[in-house]
Amino acid sequence: MELRHEIEPDMETAEKRYPEVLRLILEYTDQCDEEGDEDNIKYKVLEDRLHGMTGKDMSQFNLWEWWECDGAEHLAFDISLPDPQIVNGVTKDELAEIVRRVHIFETPDSEDQSFKALFYSYICFGNGYYSRFLKLNCKGYNIKLFQSHKDKDGNYYEYGKEEITDRLWNGGMISKE
Repeated sequence: MELRHEIEPDMETAEKRYPEVLRLILEYTDQCDEEGDEDNIKYKVLEDRLHGMTGKDMSQFNLWEWWECDGAEHLAFDISLPDPQIVNGVTKDELAEIVRRVHIFETPDSEDQSFKALFYSYICFGNGYYSRFLKLNCKGYNIKLFQSHKDKDGNYYEYGKEEITDRLWNGGMISKE
């Protein structure tokens, strides 16, 4: 199912920003390896440049120790991708499609080398774009809806897509005034 433009991640903007963001991160790392940055002056310059490019608060990102996470490429993608927004009138079908994308481990065709395919898992899983969209737009959102749970008998279970959708829908949608 296609989602409205304002719900989908803005991959076009991310793809335009990505090469420069990645270059700046890697350049900063190289500079620090060669010269250090004990007073964080270069770090602040990098933060300011990236903020200027994206409008994002860079304090949410670890620009220095990216190797401890998913690597410079993932960090550059996260910085490059515009944040989700509150969207008016999200339908239950749209919500169900977002839940489906987060819930099912679906990977793009291995032949697909598009920018979106390369970063698809970072859009859908964990604290990716769609999870942030749900958190922003659904009053009842909790990441635990997508995790395994243990019942009183010690058996593990997961909520189905329909149950997650219903819980989010019944929890209420957040809308702009």
